Amino acid sequence: MHRLHFRPSAPRVTAALFLAALLLAPSGDSLSLLAPGADHGPAISSVGTAEAQSRTRRARAKRPTTRRVRATRAPAAPSFGWTSPRGAAELSNDFANMINNRVRSGKFGVMVVSLTRGDTLFAHGAGDMMQPASTMKLYSTAAALDRFGPEHTFSTDVLRDSATGGVVAGNLYLRGDGDPSMSTRFWKDPNYPMTTLARSVAAAGVKQVKGDLIYDASAFDDQKIPDGWKTKYLGAAYAARVSALSLNENVFWVAVRPEGGSAHVELEPASTALPLTNNVRVVRGSSGRIIARQVGDGIVVSGTVGANSGTLRYSLVMPDPAQYTAGALQAALKDAGVTVEGTVKPGKAPASAVKVASFASPPLSQIISEMNRESINIVAELLFRDAARATAPGGMSSADAGLANLREFLSKKVGADPKTINVSDGSGLSTLDSLTPRNMIHLLSYAHHGPWSSAFHGSLPVAGESELLRRRMRSTPAQGNLHAKTGTTDTVIGLGGYVTAKDGEIMAFSFIYNGTDRWNAKATMDAMGATLANFVRE
Repeated sequence: MHRLHFRPSAPRVTAALFLAALLLAPSGDSLSLLAPGADHGPAISSVGTAEAQSRTRRARAKRPTTRRVRATRAPAAPSFGWTSPRGAAELSNDFANMINNRVRSGKFGVMVVSLTRGDTLFAHGAGDMMQPASTMKLYSTAAALDRFGPEHTFSTDVLRDSATGGVVAGNLYLRGDGDPSMSTRFWKDPNYPMTTLARSVAAAGVKQVKGDLIYDASAFDDQKIPDGWKTKYLGAAYAARVSALSLNENVFWVAVRPEGGSAHVELEPASTALPLTNNVRVVRGSSGRIIARQVGDGIVVSGTVGANSGTLRYSLVMPDPAQYTAGALQAALKDAGVTVEGTVKPGKAPASAVKVASFASPPLSQIISEMNRESINIVAELLFRDAARATAPGGMSSADAGLANLREFLSKKVGADPKTINVSDGSGLSTLDSLTPRNMIHLLSYAHHGPWSSAFHGSLPVAGESELLRRRMRSTPAQGNLHAKTGTTDTVIGLGGYVTAKDGEIMAFSFIYNGTDRWNAKATMDAMGATLANFVRE
């Protein structure tokens, strides 16, 4: 016999939530459930903070219909007991019991392999095509690392038509390289990337541009919204538009502050791309409320700001990231003393254009760490396409090119069946994405043994300690041990990564659940993760 373990929790919270679970559980369900809860990442707010998971819709636990029970707010997801299996047979029995008895509906796809011994420890629905949610980012990470290596940097460039002189007789060009890092996540000042470029242009001696400022986002195709993204996603920061020329994760803030008896309104990052209409009134006090809406080609801002208020901010998704970024450069050039006489418009930099200035990203290893630990969709979308540019027709990448590149990588290097993955984006937000747990296990195994293994491992959140896993599997054998990518939507819970067993055996696992009982599914996955960490071979 092996012991069943439960994570400790406060007695009063446990009692109330156990009662709620008892009333909600259908006949025959396991009563080891403690409390339904959510794995919350940062939420969308009016100041522009973006939810890191691929979905931000928060679900509330349904109240029982037979008896009214008000549960105390829980600090974490529901807790199921984990076990102490000795040998593969006990592990298999325990996992089968968990996935068959601890959710009310939906289905699991699960696979666990030993990377130390090379054998399969458990498989259930491992060949079924399932929606992966943000565990899809494991693939975008691996594809980018395999193509570029962990030290690769992206470069956003400014070029000019004529080679020398303070006056550019032709055009100035801003060329995107698919850099996902030009944001406050990597640079504290949202204006820093374009300000740096503009000052470099001025330092090169450029004072006047007779022609236009042309923005070149031709590294990617024109599809800004991937197939399968629901309409209701599109106003949220986690569903920002995709472009090879991106700034601030393609979200901007409308900032309002009192100034001399009136309301001062500006964009952050600063940009000339969107004209502002200011209808904000100054009122007494230190509070206020603003709202911003896109109307036509501009932004209309209304509401109130207190005379003693600090800056109020309202976040919006950029309708055209490349245009916004070019407008940001135009504003920065003006501040740097460089005049552009023409307009800002799209185009492509000619081969004869001469590079004037460049802005380099942090190394790829740092970018993927930010992406996976906070599950940033726009970063995954850009990397997914970046990795495919070398083989894309005409060098113009797309979601289709990303899938073709990924399948080739899986087939030729990973050894996975390329037909067992079909995706429309690189983040997992698309409802059209599907893959098998077995395919993910092949990827995890290859990444573990690959030349960029340390960067891949290091990018993943750690159970009970960091980012999107910091509230999960606390006070279990998985804490500080299991590291994995999470995935969450309204109908998907996923977890894929690595854990070391009690006897030192390293395992890769893929847990995917598709269905509506996601809170119980998440708790089940946490129990399985802790069980793997507690596993011992006989």
